[in-house]
Amino acid sequence: MGTTIRATCPTCGDVELGVADLTALLCSTTQAASYSFRCPRCRMLVAKPTGRQVVDVLVSSGVELRYWRLPAELGEVHHGPPLAPADVISLRAELTRDDWYQRLVSAGSGESI
Repeated sequence: MGTTIRATCPTCGDVELGVADLTALLCSTTQAASYSFRCPRCRMLVAKPTGRQVVDVLVSSGVELRYWRLPAELGEVHHGPPLAPADVISLRAELTRDDWYQRLVSAGSGESI
């Protein structure tokens, strides 16, 4: 019989999983560790932050380890104020137009929309 790991689903409570039911995750940018699984009862995808030591134990038990990294865009310098809700509404309205792409290209060349 294989290794059984007990985890907690926020909906169902404690559930028992096999090593193939979990994935250990490690951020190569920050070294943040977590694990994820699909609850065998409700089928909800559950992700939980944890310590590096727990990930090491999971991996040594046979759980797959996946590395991920933060997107490079998080390190970009942004100028100007953040988008306001009205900006998002205006952008959505623009994107519903059939000629939205042509208007965007024209705006990039100095023409006004």
